[in-house]
Amino acid sequence: MDVLEVSSSDIKVSDRKKVFLSGVKKLISFDPEEFLIETNLGVLLLKGESLEIVKLDTVEGTISIKGKINGYNYMDSNKKDKDNGLVAKLFK
Repeated sequence: MDVLEVSSSDIKVSDRKKVFLSGVKKLISFDPEEFLIETNLGVLLLKGESLEIVKLDTVEGTISIKGKINGYNYMDSNKKDKDNGLVAKLFK
């Protein structure tokens, strides 16, 4: 069975209440205030309130999340500096 590899990722935010994300490789961690998602374009940190998964499709690489969306940011994992690394940012 061949696996189709997709190298793009899309984010669609609707009324700051719903997020649809494609290009998802892995859901690293999540709670009602924060989602950490590995995408084809890097690790994405999504912040908000009362966040919850509506649908996760691991075959298609998509996720839908609802709640109050406060913001999102791609984490730069290419930096060599320990203080700028993913682990350091998570435990500050």
